[in-house]
This record gives sequence, C-alpha cells and structure tokens, in this order.
Amino acid sequence: MPDVAPLRPNGPAAAVVLAAGSSTRMGENKLLLSLDGEPVVRRAVRAAAAAALDPIIVVLGHEPERVRAALAGLPCRTVINPDHARGKGTSLQLGIAEAASATEAGAAVVMLADMPFVSAAMLARVAAREGTSAPMVVSRYGAVNAPPILYDRSLFAELLALPGQACGKEMVRRHREEAVVLSWPEAALADIDRPEDYQRIVLELAELARAARSAETTDASGKAAR
Repeated sequence: MPDVAPLRPNGPAAAVVLAAGSSTRMGENKLLLSLDGEPVVRRAVRAAAAAALDPIIVVLGHEPERVRAALAGLPCRTVINPDHARGKGTSLQLGIAEAASATEAGAAVVMLADMPFVSAAMLARVAAREGTSAPMVVSRYGAVNAPPILYDRSLFAELLALPGQACGKEMVRRHREEAVVLSWPEAALADIDRPEDYQRIVLELAELARAARSAETTDASGKAAR
C-alpha cells in the first residue's frame, strides 16, 4: 500500500475520474461518444475543472491513448489501470493512491466519467461538504447511493487497505453516521451503458437546451418590455 503524504491543511479537493471501463455493453467506447459536441469523458473532466477540483486525476484502462487524446488541453493528469477488467474497485484505489501522493489534496471527490448529468455545481457542493469537516460526503439519488463521493484524506489509507471490489461501498457502510448526505434528483443518476441509454440522454440534453433557450428568450422579452 502506498504511503499517504501528510495533509496540507485546508487543501483543495482532488477529483478522481473513473474512466477505465471496457464499454462491453455499448459495443464501442462510450467515453468517446459525443454529447453536446464533445466526448463524454471530456464533458466530465470539464465539470471537475469548473468545480475547481485540483488536481484532476483520470484513471484510464480501455483504449487509454484514444481517451487521453480526447482530454487534450484540459488541466488533468492520467494514470493507466492495467487491472481495469477486474472492476471499478481497482480503478478507485489506483485513483486514491494518486491523490494520496498529491500533498496539496485534502480530500478526493470520486466521480464516474459516464454520468453526464453530474454538473460542476454538484461537484462543487460535494467538495464544500456543506461547510462541515465531515470525513465523507455521499450522493443519494432516491434510495441509491452513488458518485460523486468525497473521501477526506484521513480515510485514504483505510480505503487503500480494503480488499475486493466493494471497497467504496464498504467505506460508505463504515462511515455512514459521520457522512454528509446530499440528495440529488433521481434523473441525475443516469449513466451510459447501452446504446439506448446514450440515445435517451442525447434527447434529454437536447430538450434541456431547448428549455434553456426558451427561458432566455422569455427573459430577454420581459426586459425589453420593461
């Protein structure tokens, strides 16, 4: 297990973006599919950057060079997980190990690259811990706990010592009473696993964009009338 460098007091939260999966149910690399004109993985990393998470660590596995190319110009660093086929737990621990080596990181916000409705505002709120010193922040969508999840630096060594693929769930179980729980709309839990998921999300994003344009037009009309 890697050593955890000493905590820098009040250090920023790092982002650990899990982007190593093989996309077997999609039939092609889902992280390179286009949403609003950019690859899925780039959208996720841009949200982390907009939330002022630093450093941003992207854990790659399947087709790492193609995914890395999709991130060109963004303020992130990548690490390749050679064991990604064994599941997300290996990528989680690798990402946390990288965050542990960054002395400036006081915590890590773990997120999935294929959850396109997780916004910068959500990530920033998770990183802020509701103004508390809670060691963990858990996102809840209805009855489901899922990323983004914040782990304080004080939990890194414990997480890295856990065996098996369910290390994240085990950490939530152990620290549930200490955690801040943030509730989000169930729709924000949507991820991209199959072609039908992608098509549905494309339509939903298009509808959201139309609604935003309509609201802007209405607001502009109202100001002109005044």
